[in-house]
Amino acid sequence: MNPLIQQTIGRCREAGLRRTKALEELLATLLESARPMTLAELAASPRLADQCDKATVFRLLQRLIGHGIVRRLGLHERAAYFTLLLPGRHNDYLICTGCGSIEAITAPCPVHELEDEIRAKTGYRNLYHELEFFGLCPHCE
Repeated sequence: MNPLIQQTIGRCREAGLRRTKALEELLATLLESARPMTLAELAASPRLADQCDKATVFRLLQRLIGHGIVRRLGLHERAAYFTLLLPGRHNDYLICTGCGSIEAITAPCPVHELEDEIRAKTGYRNLYHELEFFGLCPHCE
């Protein structure tokens, strides 16, 4: 099993979540995806389609979001996208206000230095940030 999946399952266990086959498959699907996925995409994925129904995937996602293991992205009136939060790694995103599409930003994050400064001045530990930019994609413009 992939070490990142094992580590994430460990984080789930520390949060009090039961280790189930559906949980393992959901984490593996999110980890292997090149981009955030919608609930419909997750439920229909080869790993999960035979494992559990859409409602079960939704409940698992809600628990994982509540424990800071999964991040929900997107516009509230549009389909939500979900991505795995991995310690020491993060992505910032561009979200289209027209079609709701989402993509990771490939430019360096301008907030890391500010995060370090805030950590040093306040003493906060495990500090992280989430950065989303909204606008119209070239297709919608």
